[in-house]
Amino acid sequence: MIIGTRSSKLALWQAEYIADCLQKQYPDLVVELKHIATTGDKILDTPLAKIGGKGLFTKELETEMLAGDIDIAVHSLKDMPTQIPEGLTLAVITERFDPGDCLVSNVYQSLAELPQGARVGTSSLRRKAQLLHVRPDLTILDLRGNVNTRLRKLDAGEYDVIILAAAGLKRLGFGDRIKETIDPALCLPAVGQGALAIEARADDEEILECIKFLQDEATRQSAAAERAFLAAVEGGCQVPVGVYARKQANGSLQVTAVIASVDGKTLLRDELTGDAAEATKLGQTLAKKLLAAGGLAIMQDIGLLLDK
Repeated sequence: MIIGTRSSKLALWQAEYIADCLQKQYPDLVVELKHIATTGDKILDTPLAKIGGKGLFTKELETEMLAGDIDIAVHSLKDMPTQIPEGLTLAVITERFDPGDCLVSNVYQSLAELPQGARVGTSSLRRKAQLLHVRPDLTILDLRGNVNTRLRKLDAGEYDVIILAAAGLKRLGFGDRIKETIDPALCLPAVGQGALAIEARADDEEILECIKFLQDEATRQSAAAERAFLAAVEGGCQVPVGVYARKQANGSLQVTAVIASVDGKTLLRDELTGDAAEATKLGQTLAKKLLAAGGLAIMQDIGLLLDK
């Protein structure tokens, strides 16, 4: 089996993790990794929102899969567009690790400690808008590059703090650099954050059967609600949208979402709880509520800004 992967250390960790799971399940299986550079890896000096958002880290892998050059691709689920190319399928979503965002700093221990005007590094409009909503005094600076590059820029003094996904830091052994895990009540995570996605050819029954043991049903349901919300509001990296679904003790699914203006001055937040089997419908219904409550106007304004 040939697994397509980006070449960053985090992408390789993810692909190697899946390869290890496969080889434990099927000791005679030979697994190879094929490194593929994506558009998102090549363009590092421009904010993601200005070069197309989601799909920047998946398109080249999908092209090779459709051509038969790789069998599966391993992605961070948060990088996956809601629309999958014809002929491919989002076959597996693994158990979610840590969905949260976290603060990394060599000086400060928490957001509450940050002085007025502190320089905060993040490449995410979602994080920027939610942080500015509670701390409009902060100076948000763009931050691109892989995890190691971002940490190096922090250590060089370019930022006072940086905001990263906790899962990526922990997977790469940098968990000790986390100063604070940000409460989702303050900053909702990205769609699917903390989970891995395995994409495959839709008609490759042998491969689909081989990898289905990696599916985590609870995470799949949460991701279905989150991705349905995102698809309904048509939000990608260009729009500050956060959504987080989690199973409750009674088996129901709670979905919380936010749509915000880029400057954080306007922020709409709501939640729904319902049957986990109706995850997609829950996400769609919550999207309609937020769009009707003013989210549509926010997104129209952002669209006009991005067109200029």
